[in-house]
This record gives sequence, C-alpha cells and structure tokens, in this order.
Amino acid sequence: MPLDPTAVGAESAAHTSSWRSKDALLYALGVGAGVTDPTGFELEYTTENTKGVEQKALPTMCVVLGGGVGAGPDSPMAKIGTYNPALLVHGEQGFALHKPLPVEATVSSVSRITGIYDKGKAALVVLESNATDTADDQPLFTTTTSLFIRGEGGWGGDRGPSGPSKVPERGADHVVTYATRSDQALLYRLNGDRNPLHSDPSFAAAGGFDTPILHGLCTYGFTGRALLHTLCDSDPARFKAMHGRFSSPVLPGETLDVHIWDEGGGSARFQTRVGDRVVLDAGTVAYE
Repeated sequence: MPLDPTAVGAESAAHTSSWRSKDALLYALGVGAGVTDPTGFELEYTTENTKGVEQKALPTMCVVLGGGVGAGPDSPMAKIGTYNPALLVHGEQGFALHKPLPVEATVSSVSRITGIYDKGKAALVVLESNATDTADDQPLFTTTTSLFIRGEGGWGGDRGPSGPSKVPERGADHVVTYATRSDQALLYRLNGDRNPLHSDPSFAAAGGFDTPILHGLCTYGFTGRALLHTLCDSDPARFKAMHGRFSSPVLPGETLDVHIWDEGGGSARFQTRVGDRVVLDAGTVAYE
C-alpha cells in the first residue's frame, strides 16, 4: 500500500508568509466582491483609498494564506507515501478565526496531518494549519482541509468520523444569489492556485471536463460573502468560523444560490447550489 497511515501527526516546520493590502483587494475581486454584489461595490473590500471607508479583509481569505498545507517539500503531505496527484480531490474546507483577519500581516504557520482514513475506494487525508500573527505572537486563524485520494483506500483502516450533518429539510431562511463571471477563474487564479484545470481547455478536457472549471475555494469565497452580509451585517469581526463540503464543480459564468438556515445562537447552516445542483454542501457557520 503506497500510503502510510502512521504519518498521522507529521508536522511541518514553522514557515513565515505575509500579505499586503493589494493581496486583500485581489482576493475580494477574485471571489466576486464589487459589481456582482446587489448591495453595491463593497468598497471596504475592493478599495484602500475611498474617503470615509476603511479597507477590510474578507474572512474567507485565510484559506489562501499561510503558504498552503500541501505546498513545498517540507509539507506533511510529503510524508504520507506515494500517490497520483491527478487523483487527489479537495473534499472539505473549514477555518476558524481567532481574531479579525488584518488587511496586512505576517504569520508563522505550522501544518499537521490530523487523520488518514480508509474510505474504501479512496483515502481521506485531513490536515490542519495554525497561523500565529508575528506582530503579537497570538493565534490568528486555523484552517482544516480534507483531501480525497481516489484509489488509495481499501487497506482496512479506520473509516474516520461520519460526515457532517445535512442542511435542514425545510425551506431556507435566506437565499442570496451571485452570478460568477465567465472569466472568474482567470481572476481568482491570481491568488496563488495556478492549476491549469481552471484555465487550460486542453488540460480540463484531459480531466473529463468540457471547459475549465471554477476553483472550489472561489465558490467557497462567494458563499462566505453571502454569509457575511446576511448573518453578520457585513461586519467581518462577527464572522468566526465556516466549514463546507465540495460536492460538484462550478463552471465560470454560472449563478450561485446560497441557501442559509439561521439556527439562532450564532450558528447557521448553508448549502450553495447552481440551479438544482448542489455544489457546496453540509455547510456550517459560526458568528456573533
């Protein structure tokens, strides 16, 4: 068996990374802030020099910060054994903010494998990354990433925890609709994910797609904006945590409908759809 389940607990060395005002602006534009928002141009996220408006960072930007849990030779992913990267699929993504995300910061991040599970036809690898703000040595955010590697299951290992609970069967309390741009993936890729699956038609065709698909984390960011404006009155300091499962790819230009069930007490569930197709499922969010 090429994967090594004993790699659970493998940890990267601490590495430092930074972002600046321009990075926050680019991320906001990449996840649709601006003209795609029915309430306005979201100038607090898309400009840094508007009179009377202080620039802010979107909470979901933390998932593209800290260097990435799977990046570089020091990544704990290098310790799990051999596998075909083409069979790796981003399954779930979550994060928790320990304080509001700054527009500019330098963080020290450590990534760790927290689980390797046998799902039968696939293996599930779960990674956690903790980022500390070097300005005050305080925790800034924690991200959790679940990766499915097709064809690497079946060794008789622990299947892991059951999947997240589904959204309620009743109608949503809120539905927020955002249209993505036909060139959305070309813009979002400038945040760091240059996978040609999202830009090269021939590469996408080799993967079984008629056209390049949108990054899952771009759909995640669009969804986060809907949650921020609907549940937090557009105040990112009130946004605490988010988790969702990727269930179907999105094509640039498709329209996203974010269905939100507010459960009270600072928690809600969500599901993002394209028409009747669920693209981000079993979503949970915590807010104040």
